[in-house]
Amino acid sequence: MPYMDQAEPMEPSYRGKVRDLYDLGDEILLVSTDRLSAFDVVFPDSIPGKGVILNQVSSQWFRWLRESGLQEKLAFKDHWISADRKDFPSPFNQMNEFEGRSSLVRRTRRIDFECVVRGYIAGSGWKDYQKAGSICGIGLPSGLKLGDKLPEPIFTPATKAEVGDHDENIGFEIMEKSLGDLAHRLKEISIAIFNSASDIMAHQGILLCDTKFEFGLLNDEIYIIDEMLTPDSSRYWDASKYEPGKNQAGFDKQYIRDYVEELGWNKTPPAPALPESVIQNTVDLYQSIKKKIDEALKH
Repeated sequence: MPYMDQAEPMEPSYRGKVRDLYDLGDEILLVSTDRLSAFDVVFPDSIPGKGVILNQVSSQWFRWLRESGLQEKLAFKDHWISADRKDFPSPFNQMNEFEGRSSLVRRTRRIDFECVVRGYIAGSGWKDYQKAGSICGIGLPSGLKLGDKLPEPIFTPATKAEVGDHDENIGFEIMEKSLGDLAHRLKEISIAIFNSASDIMAHQGILLCDTKFEFGLLNDEIYIIDEMLTPDSSRYWDASKYEPGKNQAGFDKQYIRDYVEELGWNKTPPAPALPESVIQNTVDLYQSIKKKIDEALKH
């Protein structure tokens, strides 16, 4: 039974679109539910087992990050402590419903920008490009097709939306005006992680189209927080089926986005109900990309 459908032992301190947070003082228990969010709207249907996959994928990437050398090179840290329930404080270490879908993390002061890196043109970036020939003010070559690889990865930040609101793409200068030199640090870190992860996944026949990172500050140090390179925060494409000019075969929730756009949904609540076949196809896609990531990160 999905976590969200169980009787909860206690109310979370904060309920996000797909995650529940339990405030433990200097630490937070981050619980990945099976809730589905697309276009910043939470759907009435859940995706069974999705939270476990997201938590395990994110944990794997955090482990990889610590061994990659990037943290030392670029002087930043991560908030991840453990995804093992026995490491959780009481009473959470006794609760079966947290098994597999929870991580203990350090509390930081969240930086209220999403750090988006794009290696290919898709999603809202494609829509921006069609209107203006640019994405977040970054000029791009004319004549690009949907799904084309960009000349180099670009950093396109967005505002961090509250539940029910829409994230908004912004120009880097807005982020820079708010954060100063910190904006440049976050850009450098984000692109470096993206490039390394792209190289790793390419060996498994997977193209990393784009991803988003979130960061926080603790003791004046930069921490990467929240999830990392999951199929909820990233577009993963099948390289063997890659064909610019159309929506790509992927392993992420773009499948759901495409389905509800074809329905003509206006992307405001309430979200439409999903047929069982769409739910099962989504489960299969998430399980497939987890397997690819497992293989890619094996030592």
